[in-house]
Amino acid sequence: MDSMDLEREKGITIQSAATFCRWKDAHINIIDTPGHVDFTIEVERALRVLDGGILVLCGVSGVQSQSLTVDRQMKRYNVPRLAFINKLDRQGSNPNKVINDLRNQLKLNASAVQLPIGLEDKHTGVVDLIRNKSYKFD
Repeated sequence: MDSMDLEREKGITIQSAATFCRWKDAHINIIDTPGHVDFTIEVERALRVLDGGILVLCGVSGVQSQSLTVDRQMKRYNVPRLAFINKLDRQGSNPNKVINDLRNQLKLNASAVQLPIGLEDKHTGVVDLIRNKSYKFD
């Protein structure tokens, strides 16, 4: 959803964007908010109207100071959340450390529902622990 050239170049969200999709009989509204501390108020506004959220964490840096802030905001508005760990193809990625950070720093009952097949330049897919099935990337 990042439409600005700078957003695509840096791989970050600078301004909030909204879109929607359909899944089965559900209409899902998606709000992509910036993760940088300068946009805390924008995130707060979005959280007031959400039924649920996805906390996206970097597989290398894990829980950062802004992650703590957003998690506090989600708790304040009782927003249920999933955590998604991305960037597992980057050097130094460690999803187990990120899960431990979720447990220890954010005090969340975090558990993996997928495990990566390989990490860094050897990241070739995931194992879905719910369906007990592996998926390889093309």
